[in-house]
Amino acid sequence: MEAKVISGGTRFTSLPRSYVRPESERPRLSEVSAFEHVPIIDLGCNDRSQVVRQVGDACRVYGFFQVINHGVSTEAVERMQEVAAEFFRLPEEEKMKLYSENPTKTMRLSTSFNVKKEKVHNWRDYLRLHCHPLEKYMEEWPANPPTFKEFVSNYCREVRCLGYRLEELISESLGLEKDAVRNILGEQGQHMAVNFYPPCPEPELTYGLPGHADPNALTILLQDLHVAGLQVLKYGKWVAVDPHPNAFVINIGDQLQALSNGRYKSVWHRTMVNADKPRMSIASFLCPSDDALISSPVSLLYNGCGPTYRDFTYAEYYKKFWSRNLDQGHCLELFKNRKRKWHESNCNF
Repeated sequence: MEAKVISGGTRFTSLPRSYVRPESERPRLSEVSAFEHVPIIDLGCNDRSQVVRQVGDACRVYGFFQVINHGVSTEAVERMQEVAAEFFRLPEEEKMKLYSENPTKTMRLSTSFNVKKEKVHNWRDYLRLHCHPLEKYMEEWPANPPTFKEFVSNYCREVRCLGYRLEELISESLGLEKDAVRNILGEQGQHMAVNFYPPCPEPELTYGLPGHADPNALTILLQDLHVAGLQVLKYGKWVAVDPHPNAFVINIGDQLQALSNGRYKSVWHRTMVNADKPRMSIASFLCPSDDALISSPVSLLYNGCGPTYRDFTYAEYYKKFWSRNLDQGHCLELFKNRKRKWHESNCNF
């Protein structure tokens, strides 16, 4: 690559060649429309059955939704954003002490996605952290800024509680007991990606991240309120998801698609970059335990439908995911049950 990170302070006047997508793979920004009527679910609603129904509808139709009145404090959010921005303002030599291209490391600063595998790079730097259990991982987190560990750990605790609430709602929306999904996923890991997208001289030629689905169970995304960039695939067309005040974007990941026997969709999404302004997003990922066996409950194998996916452990899935390019196709397709005898037309999801 031309540089290890692109957030080092250099303002690029042209896009380095290693970031330029072939013409057939470019984002075609003129064809992107706004996502009207994005599902926004009020978790403060007293009618739980209504919230469960809204969550189920959003998971089935779109694979994502936004939540408000979610219980994560304004203070925790603002401090997280503040310390994340402060981190990326550190001198390049300070940040580079944390740089690694090894995806197995539990704390690292890196760039693009998987620079050792990909043919074209993505206009993104990111800080990747493991966040649970906190007492195991916090000590290896950055020492600068000085408030980093305090602010990030408080945010992680509150986001994890939100994730558990959402998994209960998702479980109930599938007709399961509220703790069924959590029981299948086991003692969940928690990761964070603090994404930084510097101003890009030619945003129509590249991506912050290309189209992909998340390999984990549930993603809780804090968008940049001032600079849009998230797009999702809706009915075969890319649509822009504008930031909503005091909201989180919730993405269904591959593990919940598999667990639900394909009833819920792992949303295909991508990130655009901006010519004039930097953008930051903070993604928290709830992940099954490595030894969790991802298998659909018997009650979801109905209407003549057998299991869409073979049973697998999350460790097996995660290893396969990181062995590929991000835009290489949906990793979950590799885990489809090839011996399935039931015809999908009989499966009325």
